[in-house]
Amino acid sequence: MRRLLAELPVAKLLGAQGMAWHEEDERARMEFAARPEFCNLMGNVQGGLLTAMLDMVMAFSVICAVDEGFVVPSLEIHTSYIAPAKQGRILAEGRPVRRGRNIAFMEGRLTDETGKLLATATATGQIRPRSPT
Repeated sequence: MRRLLAELPVAKLLGAQGMAWHEEDERARMEFAARPEFCNLMGNVQGGLLTAMLDMVMAFSVICAVDEGFVVPSLEIHTSYIAPAKQGRILAEGRPVRRGRNIAFMEGRLTDETGKLLATATATGQIRPRSPT
């Protein structure tokens, strides 16, 4: 996970760090650093950036479970914003709900450092070979 995150420019933008991947339930845990530039006019992290965090952790839960050389671009994402997210450390967890050969159904959640639920998401992703760059 850490090697792939190092290759991914958006991971750097979001301050993403891989924390753990649990093989038994294919659950990925990451953390993100929400900077002041992420905030809207109310001082909260803008929802699109929270969705980007959820998208990344959900995709990585599948990427870590399949053979090396695959990616999981999203086909659709549904995000529910539960509580305002503030600047600082945001914790993320994602897991596949069902994974086939070509499609994965995933879910994710974001919390602050105290465990307060900030946002949840469900997504459908396509499992496909990574194109050489």
